[in-house]
Order: sequence, then structure tokens, then C-alpha cells
Amino acid sequence: MNSSSNPILRIEGVGKSFGPVTAVDNVTLDIRENEFFALLGPSGCGKTTLLRMLAGFESPNTGRILLEGKDISPLPPEKRPLNLMFQSYALFPHMTVRQNLSYGLEMERLAKAEIRRRVDETMAMTDLTPFADRKPEQLSGGQKQRVALARALVKRPKVLLLDEPLGALDKKLRERMQLELKRMQNEAGITFIIVTHDQEEALVMADRMAILKDGRLLQVGAPEEVYERPADRFVANFIGVMNFIDGKVGADGLFAAEGLQVKAAGAKAGAATLAIRPENIAIGPPGDHPVAGTITDIAYHGLDRVLHVKTAASETPLQVRIPASGAGNWKIGDALSLKIDPAKCRLFNA
Repeated sequence: MNSSSNPILRIEGVGKSFGPVTAVDNVTLDIRENEFFALLGPSGCGKTTLLRMLAGFESPNTGRILLEGKDISPLPPEKRPLNLMFQSYALFPHMTVRQNLSYGLEMERLAKAEIRRRVDETMAMTDLTPFADRKPEQLSGGQKQRVALARALVKRPKVLLLDEPLGALDKKLRERMQLELKRMQNEAGITFIIVTHDQEEALVMADRMAILKDGRLLQVGAPEEVYERPADRFVANFIGVMNFIDGKVGADGLFAAEGLQVKAAGAKAGAATLAIRPENIAIGPPGDHPVAGTITDIAYHGLDRVLHVKTAASETPLQVRIPASGAGNWKIGDALSLKIDPAKCRLFNA
């Protein structure tokens, strides 16, 4: 992580309602200096409303937004040292790349020499120098995305807000731009807050992420923490692929489902759900491991294969991820056995 432990932005008990609909529900969150932070959740979870409140385009009904300890909640957007980059990019079509970057600085009445220095520096950082005299219609989707980012960065905001910035790009370009955004954030030394519904995008780029649902904050943590130790079943299901096995925990602390027993440390007795990632299930010939199953489908993903295995433990087939190189001769209809590592499981009481 490239961030310090000091919060540059503090969201304190912020809430926002539109009539009877609560869009953001009492969210408290610290975002650190020089951090790449992701707000993640399904459509309608409140992430964009929260971002718009940070930018000043919406006002919270409750709570405060503090930037470096100062309450910026009453300030209009133009008075806040934050910039919002929209998904549409909103470039001026009649201006060149250099003119697009210069415009905001000219409105601030900076000296011409300072404007040129800042624009040249920002174009170099975003690999736009060769395109300085081109207009948006002469640029590719990825180049337009970089111009929009550069235009926001050239004003040197304390925090840059990005609303689904890669949504208009195709898959390969999105993946490349994820790494580009991360590199530019490191070089600029600015706090980035990105809104996305794409879990993989957040896992790749973010130092930390916040998961929202129905306006409420469910979990905040580093990508590895959220992926490996989701706070509840919703987070477990939303981030990556997860198998769920319904059963119950006995007085002895053992989770039991049909054909399966797993030691569940600290679990409460009663109905429960066991969650296990596909890569954390081992396979072997019938009888090698405790859970018997039959392959119902095989999906090839290049570097790995995902076996869909029907067992007595779950109504839906369990997904098991194995390296393609070690997949052997497994085929649909084969019987096998599964081993579930208790240390890799999460248990959620009903």
C-alpha cells in the first residue's frame, strides 16, 4: 500500500434520502492520504450518491464531510479542492488535448508559464505528449480516458473522484487502463476514490475498498482481507466466486452438512452456512477425500478449469478451480472426492 495512516478525508455519519428512499444510511469512513480507495457495490447501493456528496453535487441530510479536518459539507463544488472525473469524459470537442488541459487553469487565471509547465508535466505523466495537438475525435477510447484523467490531475486536487471511469472501454483496454490508473495515482501522489461495480477492477487497483448495500457500509478493508475474510454472506457472494453449503453447527462446534463435517471455531450452535472459494477445494479419486461427488460440467478458463461437482452436501453443484495443466483426464460424469480445508472456510450463522 502506498498510503500513509493519516485520513485526508473523513465521512462522519453521512446520510442522504430522496423522499422515502434512503440512498446513503449513516456511513462513517476514513480515507487516507495518497490512498487508492474503491467504493464498491451493486447498482443502487448508494456509492454514486456518496461520491456526489463528496464532490458537492448533493448535500447530506445528516453527518459531515471533513477534508484535512475542515468541514466542507456547506461548500459548493467549485470551492472544494476535489475533482470529479465522469464516465463520459466530457472533453471539449473543439479543443486540442493541450487546450483541454489548459482550460481549467486559465479559468483560475494562472500565469501562462505556469500553465504550460503544469500541462507539459501532466501530459508526460499520462503519456499524452505525442497527442498534444490532436482533438478528441482523433483519439482512441483509451487516449480520451487519459485526457479526461490528465485534465483532472492538472489542477492538482487533494482528492480525485472517479465515477466508473473505465466503463466505456472494452475488456482488454479496461485491464490495461487499470494498471495505468494505479501507476498514475502512485506518480501523482494524490488520493483517488473510485466508484465501480466491477469487483475485479477494485481488487486490482485499490489499496482498500468499502462494500455498500442498500446505502449501508458492510465492510472496509484491503482487497485480500475482503476476499479472504468477508464480513457476511452478501460480501462473500459479491466479491469473487464463492460456494455456499447450508447446514448446522452442533454443540460440539462441528459444522455438519450431508457427507461433510468441518470444525467451526467460535461458531454458534444452530443453522449456519459454510462458504469456501473454488480454489480452496482439493480433489482426488473416489474415496481419497471425505466428500463424494460427480462432475456435472467443466468450464475452461485458459490457465485453469472450473469443475462443477454435484455432492450430497449442497443442492447446487460446488465449483472447484484447478490448474489447467494439472487437470488430468477429468471429464463430465466422472466420480471423484473433495477435501475442504477448515482454515480456508468462512462460517455465517443464519
